[in-house]
Amino acid sequence: MNYEATPAFKGNILIVDDVPNNLHLLAKILSKQGYKTRTAPDGQLALRSIELTPPDLILLDIMMPGMDGYKVCQALKNSAATKDIPIIFISALNEVFDKVKAFEVGGVDYITKPFQEQEVMVRVSNQLMQRQLFQQTQSYAQQLEQTLTELKKTQAQLIQKEKMASLGQLAAGIAHEINNPINFINGNLGMAGDYAQDLVRLVQLYRHYYPQPVAEIVGELNKIQPDFIADDYPKLLNSMKDGASRISEIVLSFRNFSRLGEEKYKPVNIHEGIDNTLVILQHRLKTASTAGDIEVIKHYNKLPKVTCYASQLNQVFMSLLTNAIDALEAQPYPRKITIKTSLASDSEPAPHNLDSKFPNQTSQSVMIHITDNGCGMSEEVRHRIFDPFFTTKPVGRGTGLGLAISHDIVVEKHRGQISCISAVGGPTEFILQIPISVMTVDSL
Repeated sequence: MNYEATPAFKGNILIVDDVPNNLHLLAKILSKQGYKTRTAPDGQLALRSIELTPPDLILLDIMMPGMDGYKVCQALKNSAATKDIPIIFISALNEVFDKVKAFEVGGVDYITKPFQEQEVMVRVSNQLMQRQLFQQTQSYAQQLEQTLTELKKTQAQLIQKEKMASLGQLAAGIAHEINNPINFINGNLGMAGDYAQDLVRLVQLYRHYYPQPVAEIVGELNKIQPDFIADDYPKLLNSMKDGASRISEIVLSFRNFSRLGEEKYKPVNIHEGIDNTLVILQHRLKTASTAGDIEVIKHYNKLPKVTCYASQLNQVFMSLLTNAIDALEAQPYPRKITIKTSLASDSEPAPHNLDSKFPNQTSQSVMIHITDNGCGMSEEVRHRIFDPFFTTKPVGRGTGLGLAISHDIVVEKHRGQISCISAVGGPTEFILQIPISVMTVDSL
C-alpha cells in the first residue's frame, strides 16, 4: 500500500516490542515514509536508549516480559528529561480497560495489532506534528522568558543611570529584541491554526466517507470529542494572540520612551501642563458610576515658568493622575483628587520622605502635591511603587512602568524629587519638587 501524505517534520522514532517481526514491520512502514527509526526488544534496553538519545516519538508495546509497556511509560513520565516525549501504545489487546490504563499512565494514542499502515502513519504523523508545535512553543516561550528577565534586569540598571539618552537607546534595543520572539509566536500561531484545521478536515472526511467506523474509533471519538476541540482550539489561539498583543503594547511604550530625549528643554507653565493632562483624562473623571464623578480640586499658587522637558513632565502628571483615578474607581462618594502647587525657596527644607539624588541643590523649586481620598496603600507597597514592572493592578490594566518612568524623569532628568505618603485606609499623596532652572543631566 502506498501512503503518500508525508509530514514536513521527519522525527526520530523509537519502536519498542519483544516480537522481532513487529519491530521489522513498523520500522519498514515508517522508514518508507522518510522517518528515522531505531528499535528496542525490551523495556530496560528502551530506557537506556532513551536516556542516551531521547526520540521524538515512542511506539511502545504493552505486553513484554520483565518490564511491560505500562511500567516503561511510568518511568519515562517520572523523569523531567523524558516526561514530554509522546508515547503511542501498541498491543493486540482490545479491551476498554487496557486502553483506559494506557492513557492513564501517560500514553497519547493507541494502535491495535494487526497493524494497518494508513492508521499507523496518520497517528504517527499527528503526534509528531503536535510534538513539533509543542517544542517550538516551548522554545519561543523560553526565549520570551529569558528576554523578559533580561528586560527587568536592564531596566532596573537603567533607572539608576544619570544619562537619559543611554536609557532611551537601550530601551529601544530591548524593544527590538523582545519583538523577535513575539513575531515568532505570532507567526507560528497562524500555522498551528492551519494545522488544526487540516486535521479537522481530515477527521470530517473520514466521518463522511466512513460513517460507521469500528467500535474502537467510535469510543475514541466519544472520548476526545472532536467537535468540541474544533470549536475550542481557535479560542485557545485567540487567547495566545491576545497575550502576544499585550506584550507588543509594552514594546511600543518602550519605543515611545526611547524618543523622549529628542524633545526640547524650555520654560513652560506648569499649570498649563496639569490642566492639559486633566482635559485628556476628562472621560475618566466623568463616569457613569453610581458613586458619581471624580471631583478635581485645584489650589494653584502663582508660579514662575519652569525650564524643563515639558512633554516628559506631562507624562509624569498623566501617570500620577491615572493612578489616582484608578484608586478611586471602587470608592464611594465623595471621590476627590486635590492638586496643590506652591513655590519652595532654597532656604526651605524639602518635605520629609522625598526621594532625591541631589539633596544639596539650592535653586528655587516648585512643589506639586497630588492627593486622592482613596483607600491608601500598605507600607510594603509604598516602598516598591517606583520599582520597574511592579504593579498592584489586575493583569492587562498596568505594566508597572508608569511610576518607574516618572521617577526617572523627575529625579534623573530634572534633578528633582518625588515622594509618596500613604497608609492603609487613608489618602495617598504624591509630592513633586521640580527646580525652576537647573543645569540638566544632559547638559553636563
